[in-house]
Amino acid sequence: MQPGEANEKQTASTLAAGRPACMMAAMDDWNFMTVLIVVALFLLWKLEFAATLLNLRAYPEKVPDELAGLMNAENLERGRQYLGVNARFAIAQSVASLMVLLAFWFAGGFTWLDALARSLVSGEVAAGLVFLSAIFLGQSLISLPFSIYDTFVIENRFGFNRVTPATFAMDRIKGLVLAALIGLPLAAAVLWIFVNVGHAWLWAWLVVTAFQLLLTWLAPSLIMPLFNKFTPMPDGELKQQIEGLGTRCGFPLDGVFIMDGSKRSTKANAFFTGLGKRKKIALFDTLVEKSSTPELLGVLAHEIGHFRCGHIKQRLTAGIAQSAAVFFLLGLATDPDGRFARLLFDAFGVEKISPHVGLVLFFILLEPASRALGVLFNAWSRRHEFEADAYAAQVTGDGAPLADALRKMTSDHLAHPSPAPLRVWLDYSHPPLVERLRALAAARPPAA
Repeated sequence: MQPGEANEKQTASTLAAGRPACMMAAMDDWNFMTVLIVVALFLLWKLEFAATLLNLRAYPEKVPDELAGLMNAENLERGRQYLGVNARFAIAQSVASLMVLLAFWFAGGFTWLDALARSLVSGEVAAGLVFLSAIFLGQSLISLPFSIYDTFVIENRFGFNRVTPATFAMDRIKGLVLAALIGLPLAAAVLWIFVNVGHAWLWAWLVVTAFQLLLTWLAPSLIMPLFNKFTPMPDGELKQQIEGLGTRCGFPLDGVFIMDGSKRSTKANAFFTGLGKRKKIALFDTLVEKSSTPELLGVLAHEIGHFRCGHIKQRLTAGIAQSAAVFFLLGLATDPDGRFARLLFDAFGVEKISPHVGLVLFFILLEPASRALGVLFNAWSRRHEFEADAYAAQVTGDGAPLADALRKMTSDHLAHPSPAPLRVWLDYSHPPLVERLRALAAARPPAA
C-alpha cells in the first residue's frame, strides 16, 4: 500500500506493455480494422502524453501544508526533478516501443514469425509455443535496456536503488525460468484447447482461472521466497500488538514476516499474502525502520480493512468475470470461420488463422479497450482505499498515525503530492495524498 501508487514509471509500463508486436507488410493491405487499431493506439499514446505534461505542471511550487515538517524546499525540488526525469523516461520508452512494434507490423513480422515457427517444429501447439516464446523474448529484450537505465541511472541518482548488477541479473534469469516452467505448460494447455475442443473459450477460461487461483495460493511459499527473504518477526511488543490487532479485527493471521525490501530499494511498503485462513503479513524492513508502532498498526489496519470490507472478494469476482468476457472475445478472434477473426488477421497481414497468432493480435486490439476499462477499475479501487482508510481510523481509534505514515511515504518516495486530475483518472489506484488526508481527518472518532 503506497500513496500516489501510480507514477511516471507506471506510465512507462502502461505505455510500453501490450503494444503491437508487429505491423503489416504493405500499405495497400489496410482495411477498416487496421485503421481502427492504428488510430486507437496513437490516440492512447497522445492521451498518455497529455496526462504526463499536465502532471508536470501540477507539481506544487511550495511545500504543501500536509507535508510541512516532513518536506523542505530542497526535498520538494528533488521531487520535481524525479518527476521530470521519469516523465522524460516514460515518453522516450513509449515512443521507442511504439515505433519498434509498428515497424515490425509494417514489415510483415507476424507472417514471417508464424512461418518460421512452423518450419522449426511440427504441430499446431508446438508452433504456437515457439511463436509465443519468440514474442515474449523479443519484448523482454526490447525492455531490458530501459529497465537497466531506470534501475541503475534514475533510481541511483535519487538514492533509491540498492540492487546490485548480480541481483538484477539473477532476477531476470529467475523470471525467465519461471516463465518457462509456469507459462509454457499453461500456454500449451490453452492452445491445445483452442485447437481440439468445442466451446474452447469456456474451457480455456476455466483452466486459466483455476491455475491463477492455485498460483495465488502457492506464490507466498514457493515463488516469492525466490526473490526475497522472509524472516519471521521476533517476539516482542510490536508482534504482540500486530497479533492483537488481527484478533480484534477477526483477521485470520497465520504469521508476521519481515521482508528484505532494502535489498532492492529504500522505498517502504507492506502487504498481505495468502488465501482463505492462511494469511500472512509481510512488512518491508525499510517500513519497520522508518515507522513508529502506531504508524505500522495504522498501515496494517488499512490492509485488514480491505479484507473486512470485502474488497478482496469483490476484486477477485470482478477479475474472474472480466477474464470470462476476454476469453469469449478471444474465441471470436480465433474462430477460423468467423468474420471478426478474418478482419483481425487481415489487418495484420496474416493469412492463416491460428490460436497462437490470434492470441497476440487480440491483445493488441484489446489494449485501448482495456485501458478504458482500467479507468473504471481504478475509480473503484480509489473508493476501496477510502473505505479501508476509514476502517483503519475506526479500529485503531485515530486516523492520525495512518496519516503520518502516508505523509512519510509520500515524502520518502518523492511521490507527487497533488497529481493532475487526468493522471489520477487514468492511472491512480490510490487517491492522491491530500484527498486521503482530508478523508482521514473527517473519519477520526471525536475526542472523548
